[in-house]
Amino acid sequence: MQGEGFLAIWSDVESAQETDYLHWLTREHTTERLGVDGFLGVRVFRAISDSINRFLIVYDLESSAALSGPSYLARLNAPTAWSQRIMPILQNFVRGGGRRVLSQGIGRGSYIAALPSAGDLPDAAAILAGLLAQDRIAQAHLLETDQEKTAIQTSEKSLRPKDRSFDSLLLVEGLDQRALRRALAAYPALLPAGLTADHVPLYAQIFALDRRAAMVGAG
Repeated sequence: MQGEGFLAIWSDVESAQETDYLHWLTREHTTERLGVDGFLGVRVFRAISDSINRFLIVYDLESSAALSGPSYLARLNAPTAWSQRIMPILQNFVRGGGRRVLSQGIGRGSYIAALPSAGDLPDAAAILAGLLAQDRIAQAHLLETDQEKTAIQTSEKSLRPKDRSFDSLLLVEGLDQRALRRALAAYPALLPAGLTADHVPLYAQIFALDRRAAMVGAG
């Protein structure tokens, strides 16, 4: 990850609205966000599932200060016409931003496991190192949400019903799905209650953009 901050967003979209959503996200919204001070890059993931259209967006930030900065708040309080149309259709919306507590590894995997509210790990550095010691695991990140900055009320937020958030987030990046599930199985305490490693939702990257490329495209 770039920078010391992050913003992670989940949402579900009905099949009939998926193309409009993806065009909005890749042709307007992410480029717009990367024009905001402190936003460095974005990756978009889709859940590996035939039963739901669930997307995860992860922004890299210079620091968590970007979440309450005037540049970002100005955008949130002046959503585009396309954003005003998209925001109300987003279901199961979950959003949290804050700081990157710890990262280990190198490179980026095409598949990730995203475990919200992983909680206080008794020895986070050792756990991340253990995950990285597993075959075909590229990186692992422990992220902590700044609830005060995440909860700032804006015009865009008012367009979405029933926003939720999370306290922390563990991201594990792997080269393939089996590798991720094997790595998670070695640390069952990390898994959500009632789920085994074979049933943890995994995500595949479908889009990525960094600030420099966004500015070239926008120009």
